[in-house]
Amino acid sequence: MAGIIQFLEKAGNGLNRFMVIMACVAVMGAVAAVWWLIGAVGDSSLSVGPDDAIDSTPTIVERMQNIGEWEFLAVSDEEIVDTVRKGFFSDDELVRIYYGTLRLGIDLRECSDKWISHRNDTVFVTVPQVKLLDYNFIDEARTRPFFETGTWTPADRKAMYHKARRIMIERCMNRENIAVAQNNAREQIARMLQPIAAPKVVTVLSAAEAE
Repeated sequence: MAGIIQFLEKAGNGLNRFMVIMACVAVMGAVAAVWWLIGAVGDSSLSVGPDDAIDSTPTIVERMQNIGEWEFLAVSDEEIVDTVRKGFFSDDELVRIYYGTLRLGIDLRECSDKWISHRNDTVFVTVPQVKLLDYNFIDEARTRPFFETGTWTPADRKAMYHKARRIMIERCMNRENIAVAQNNAREQIARMLQPIAAPKVVTVLSAAEAE
């Protein structure tokens, strides 16, 4: 710092002390800005070495995996579930309405150690298969009886709850919804990583596609 001030005092040819101090402040500000920029780029960059192996900085990997579960599609469903208990004189029947929202997505903590790779001008990002993120998706506060005759125990109602959940999973975790969630995952992850990987092109694959 003393060298900078001495240089400015010699080159100033009569500049007053105020101008010298302002020039020093400007130089220090420029140096600080450069260091900040280097740090920002260093924390969010992907580099490719001579062996065509992509080096994902620990910061990127850690931040992405810390996202954990990432939802890409939410499917709301309503199911009417009934059960009948045969009796000697009459049958008992219980009908209930269940509501639920199934969240389809991926868990980035399940990524393999080599989930980011490089070939030619493309960065390949391999993510886990889409799955149901939460099995407790039925909104029990909205569950209500529709028709009921006879006496039913808490165990009977619990069995109906599991039946409703199984029906919802079979209906909503179909091939079409899984494909939609998988496509959403590809688009959103690629959009997030593309500015970092540029000018390389980011291609996102599911674990099954990468095999």
